Amino acid sequence: MSSNLFDLGGRRALVTGSSQGIGLALAKGLAQAGASVILNGRDGTKLDAAAAQIPGAETLAFDATDHDAVRSAIDNFELSGRPIDILVNNAGTQFRTPLEDFPADAFERLLQTNVASVFHVGQAVARHMIGRGRGKIINIGSVQTALARPGIAPYTATKGAVGNLTKGMATDWAKYGLQCNAIAPGYFDTPLNAALVADPAFTAWLEKRTPAGRWGKVEELVGACVFLASDASSFVNGHILYVDGGITASI
Repeated sequence: MSSNLFDLGGRRALVTGSSQGIGLALAKGLAQAGASVILNGRDGTKLDAAAAQIPGAETLAFDATDHDAVRSAIDNFELSGRPIDILVNNAGTQFRTPLEDFPADAFERLLQTNVASVFHVGQAVARHMIGRGRGKIINIGSVQTALARPGIAPYTATKGAVGNLTKGMATDWAKYGLQCNAIAPGYFDTPLNAALVADPAFTAWLEKRTPAGRWGKVEELVGACVFLASDASSFVNGHILYVDGGITASI
């Protein structure tokens, strides 16, 4: 009985920003739990290469920061008779420089990619979920949802916004049968963190700062995602689940 709680058979999951990194790892994990997965990104070639790694995966290319494009893509997909039961809002970007030198255009890109995309895709998918009386929305936050670090203040602001937007989604949509939660990863070895992984000084700092003493592996996020996507989390709403090796628990 308990194993059935985590079974995603017969459900369809859309993962934004899933041509690489965390998004691709989560899509693979959801597929292994039984879900049919839809990969999203802007680069069709990269999406096709990622989809080739997941038997039966579909692709749906659109710009998650473009409200009209998102709405059109989601509505047309749903009209094909294939409902989206699970949404993972993973699309994101990073830019590092001291706050006093931070370019305004980079700040705007962070806002659009990390925050606006969660609103655009979340709203478009939720409108269909509401009509069915069920649905799972999982937003990808960060340890920066709760903590700050030098050189990434605007990124920290966007991930704080993702945390509160998640709570807002739950507050508005739980009454319709939706569960809206967030996963907040710690420091994981991903393409977005490639420069940090390659920096011996940063890695040494991270290993000392994190109780687990190491970088996370993207596959270690899958269990949290499957839990929040499954019936096992049927009364979990507006929660931010930190998967961070203990970094937010320690000083």
